[in-house]
Amino acid sequence: MDPIIRLLLLLASSFMHLFSATAQPPNPISRITVVGVVFCDSCSSNTLSRHSYFLPGAEVNIECKFKAQSPKTTEQMSVSVNRTTDKYGVYKLEIPHVDGVDCVEGLAIESLCQASLVGSKSKACDVPGLKTSTNQITVKSKQDNLCIYSLNALSYRPSKRNATLCRNHKQ
Repeated sequence: MDPIIRLLLLLASSFMHLFSATAQPPNPISRITVVGVVFCDSCSSNTLSRHSYFLPGAEVNIECKFKAQSPKTTEQMSVSVNRTTDKYGVYKLEIPHVDGVDCVEGLAIESLCQASLVGSKSKACDVPGLKTSTNQITVKSKQDNLCIYSLNALSYRPSKRNATLCRNHKQ
């Protein structure tokens, strides 16, 4: 075999080995997702009822604070963004990765996420009901390196209550 071709093959295989080693990190990066829903509380009962429906196009402000502590360092990150609900009334925020912060394993993370209503596109359901989330449920998946912070539901209500539709609900 020609020495130049042999050298090119050696360089190519070395380059490919180097590229493949850098393309996949040794420790998978954990992902953090914050999700919640906004619904129209048609009967102003402060709960989901059979007359309620999920509200698309509602704007929500999400604020999160994450603090990771280890013997060597303390990492802190704050995020404040607005999101609009999709056609199912769901809003979602993907938190960018921060070096040293692993929500599944490793450092212990103290977190607080909260969502607040900003506005509704629906003229029929635009009076704030449940304005601010107060609780969150954290789900951690080691298999997918994913942490989901699920916030309690927020709601709007109509400006005028439909007495016929809501006759079995107390105001």
